[in-house]
Amino acid sequence: MQFEERILTFVQLKTFLQSENGKLKIEDWKYRIANENKWFTPENIDKAINAIISNFLDEAKLRFWLADFTKEVIPKKVGLVLSGNLPAVGFFDMLAVVLSGNLALLKLSTSDTVLMKGLIQTLFEINPKIEKYIQIVEKLNESDAFIATGSDNSARYFEYYFSKKPNIIRKNRSSLAILNGSETEADFKALATDIFNYYGLGCRNVSKIFVPQNYDFVPFYDAIESWNTILNNNKYQNNYDYNKSVLLINGTPHYDNGFLLLTENPSLVSPISVLYYEYYNDFESVSSKIEEVKDKIQCIVGDNLPFDSISFGQSQEPSLTDYPDGVDVLAFLKSIEN
Repeated sequence: MQFEERILTFVQLKTFLQSENGKLKIEDWKYRIANENKWFTPENIDKAINAIISNFLDEAKLRFWLADFTKEVIPKKVGLVLSGNLPAVGFFDMLAVVLSGNLALLKLSTSDTVLMKGLIQTLFEINPKIEKYIQIVEKLNESDAFIATGSDNSARYFEYYFSKKPNIIRKNRSSLAILNGSETEADFKALATDIFNYYGLGCRNVSKIFVPQNYDFVPFYDAIESWNTILNNNKYQNNYDYNKSVLLINGTPHYDNGFLLLTENPSLVSPISVLYYEYYNDFESVSSKIEEVKDKIQCIVGDNLPFDSISFGQSQEPSLTDYPDGVDVLAFLKSIEN
């Protein structure tokens, strides 16, 4: 199967997912996913699939991204340990491996089997020859290289077992935002999507904000009030109730609007339903703190900042080159060709 046929198979997946038959199939996936993972709501499944369609399956974007991979190579078996924190979050790695001409051996997360299997089976129906390139497995013993995504704890396991072969091992990461006091209501509404999309479960979700001294949080809370429906998810509601109780029992100062807790904390990663904040005096002090934890940051959100950042509302819209942990997957796959 040549490069041209592989890329057109994925482009046809986009076309199918946007068709009436595709929409019916997605509705079936939603129904079955409801019994597998309560975090994967219909809205979040739609959000994830639309992101795949827009950002990962656009033909022009794919051809530009894969400009160095049009020549055929001797396929390597790349073992993928997929995360399950977001719907179909492992699709990107599978896409990169297959379109680079290699074979993807997938170890699916138990939290995300229905959607990933559904997308894979749809690819098989579009072009049965793609089955050669994608295999769901329980063990990755036959792999020539590995890409594994997990927690800091699981990373130690991965490093032990995968160390003798080329690998990318991803650990816990989170994202932060930097506010300067001039934010508009529109900025806050956009920031809310960075915080709440997928219930804050992704590495690109903002879990910490830096704010100027004496920052007034009232305009922020007023602007995000429409997100109060997030409590309709019992799992989020349980997290909110629990974390509120912990703050109250420990006497920890905090703000509370009924669905999001704000508390001052130097840590980068906050629990679900909690947003940490930290005061700063100038950007130089923020830069120093960011430098200390740069290996734990996925992205920085904010406007007109003196360092690399993305605009409010864009953290959950990664492009093909917004690599997890900042590690170029295509460069890695290129390195294992020989």
